[in-house]
Amino acid sequence: MFEPKTTAFLFSGQGSQYTGMGKALYESIPACKEIMDVAEDVLDFPLAQTMFFGTAEQLARTTVSQPAIMAVSLMALTAVREKGVDAAAAAGHSLGEYAAMTACGMLTVKEAFTAIKLRSEAMEKAANSAPGCMSAILGLPADVVTEVCESVASQGDYVSAVNYNSKVQTVIAGTPRGVEKAEAALKEKGAKRAVRLAVSAAFHSDMMRGAAEEFAEKIAGFDFKTPDRAFYCNLHGNRLTDFSDMPAYLSEHICSAVHFTDELAAMREAGITTFIELGPGKVLTGLVKKTLDDVTALNVEDTDTLESIL
Repeated sequence: MFEPKTTAFLFSGQGSQYTGMGKALYESIPACKEIMDVAEDVLDFPLAQTMFFGTAEQLARTTVSQPAIMAVSLMALTAVREKGVDAAAAAGHSLGEYAAMTACGMLTVKEAFTAIKLRSEAMEKAANSAPGCMSAILGLPADVVTEVCESVASQGDYVSAVNYNSKVQTVIAGTPRGVEKAEAALKEKGAKRAVRLAVSAAFHSDMMRGAAEEFAEKIAGFDFKTPDRAFYCNLHGNRLTDFSDMPAYLSEHICSAVHFTDELAAMREAGITTFIELGPGKVLTGLVKKTLDDVTALNVEDTDTLESIL
């Protein structure tokens, strides 16, 4: 069995959604169905039906993908805990921080879905008013990607490095023209690939500033509890210790870069050697393997992967 003090839970971010995700957990574990019931009560639309049978286009909508991914993440969390697996630390990638906060006891399941409903609505509104896109740049150091984006942006087409995912994977975001120009320049610099993400906006960039401000106002009255385990954060790339103004933190989180590589390094420095990704897909599992040596990285997204880690 896993040793909690050397284990961390990781939670998937937007773009990892796929049709049918979470169905096996929902149908086989009563507590997982209860999570979906809470989600649908908060959202007031049939989330389960959309997740299990919806099209890729339906699932890609920000107001659907964000609560859907979190639902799978929380169902997977419930499933592993029922099997006696727990962790001393939690972290999420972008959207995944809300599932991580729930895992740490900072938010109830209902509060988490309420926050995600407000967040996704604000972000979709911002995306509709200022269309953008994102692209994963593979095969170049982060500093090169950052430098090229700054050069392109200085010429008038906004683009920025927004997700520092591994030593050789950095996600950029911006206007369609800015991202296109940056992709071309980065390929000239030696990038192996530029992969467009299945998202509808330039998340974690200045193009989300309006969403951040709107979201901060709407969650001002939320009661964030002190976490009961270590919570590692995207914004600073380390363990968060100041929880005095979480609405301000989460607002800034919407329009700031994700320092996931630094986060993983901080967890490894603290003695974490096993990382269990909870949620659809295994993107974070792959990033852990590419970033850290001498660690174990596993994922749980359905009943098969649940049994395999046990």
